[in-house]
Amino acid sequence: MDVPLWLALLAVGWLGVKLIRPPWWLVAVLLLGGYLLADSILAPALSTVVK
Repeated sequence: MDVPLWLALLAVGWLGVKLIRPPWWLVAVLLLGGYLLADSILAPALSTVVK
């Protein structure tokens, strides 16, 4: 099953807001920053750090 990245980000953001109630701007910054980093030249380096 292939889920589009934007749909997964939307679901994670919605669940995060419902469960821990952070400010909306913080959720938006984290999701947008993660999306931009995943598509950058730093993605291979971040992948090794996360694993």
